[in-house]
Amino acid sequence: MMPGAVSSRERPDVPSRLTAVPDFGPNPGGLRMYKYVPKKPNKSLVVVMHGCTQTAASYDLGAGWSTLADRYGFLLVFPEQTEANNPKTCFNWFREHDATRGQGEAASIRQMIRKMAEDHAVDPKQIFVTGLSAGGAMTAVMLATYPEVFAAGAIVAGLPYKSATGMRQALESMFRVKVREPKEWGDLVRAASPHRGPWPRVSVWHGGADTVVKPKNAEELLKQWTDVHGLSTRPDRTETVDGYPRHVWTDAKGRDVIESYIIPLMAHGAPVAGGDDDTSYGVPGEYLIEVGISSSYHIARFFGLTQTRRTIVNPFAGERPAPRVEAQRVESPRVAPAADAAVPPPRGRAADPPRPRPGVQKFVEDTIKRALDAAGLNKRR
Repeated sequence: MMPGAVSSRERPDVPSRLTAVPDFGPNPGGLRMYKYVPKKPNKSLVVVMHGCTQTAASYDLGAGWSTLADRYGFLLVFPEQTEANNPKTCFNWFREHDATRGQGEAASIRQMIRKMAEDHAVDPKQIFVTGLSAGGAMTAVMLATYPEVFAAGAIVAGLPYKSATGMRQALESMFRVKVREPKEWGDLVRAASPHRGPWPRVSVWHGGADTVVKPKNAEELLKQWTDVHGLSTRPDRTETVDGYPRHVWTDAKGRDVIESYIIPLMAHGAPVAGGDDDTSYGVPGEYLIEVGISSSYHIARFFGLTQTRRTIVNPFAGERPAPRVEAQRVESPRVAPAADAAVPPPRGRAADPPRPRPGVQKFVEDTIKRALDAAGLNKRR
């Protein structure tokens, strides 16, 4: 399927507000481009990347990004992976070619930003990036390889830049976690581009019960970016936001440059919050977990995009939710199993992730088996 074509994975029960951009210039990574332009947009741009098995439209619905754009006026661009590149439509954050400045998927995403800047007069100091799971790991790639492009980024259930340079390493990093000293992590970012600062601000989100991308990956991400910013690994303050701890690192001027949220008992996915108030966004579904805090809203706030509020009607109100994957609420003592990994399953497996059978032990066994099966998979062309 050619980039820009309608995805065969789009489901009729997932409404889309996004516009395809079939021709956006050089596309060495073979990705699709979608955008969302609210009425009377301002000049800020957020790049949003979905997780495995998701589409741009399903992640937009679940995370609430276009609703946020309507309320606060910023532009959105959604890169979308293709099955030709990756059978489970994961961004290939773990492949050297796709995770290097000027090459592959990273270069395609950079070109999408150029296209948006040309078409919508984007402020070059107001460009941001975020993503979930494989999209979160690809967010780390973009922050490292194009740090001069982004004012800030948010990594949800992702991994550090260069935690893997191949499929086997990716699985090891996800399940066992690659541990390095802060300087070693920071040096990998500094070697990824000729840029020498200032560096993007970074927000890190992770589920405390994530069995797909272990929560310790969030610790390694924080080690990487605190070193890049020349900060201690210990946060400067901790506060409570919507019932959850937020750890904050500040620079010499007192600005919040790094933040982290670890959501206890939450499995693999992005936190969403149902409701009608100004801080509630999202629809529970595939890797989109109702826990009473909207990661998208608080990420937009961290980016500095929520100062000017507009009155809107939620365009997704009453829409049928995306397929659920045993979304887990925090108040329950049971830990919900995650449904998919940030890497593809063996070739020939169905496009939708298998639902875990009852019982945590069985789920763990199935997860390990999928990981071992996937270790020998080669990228399809």
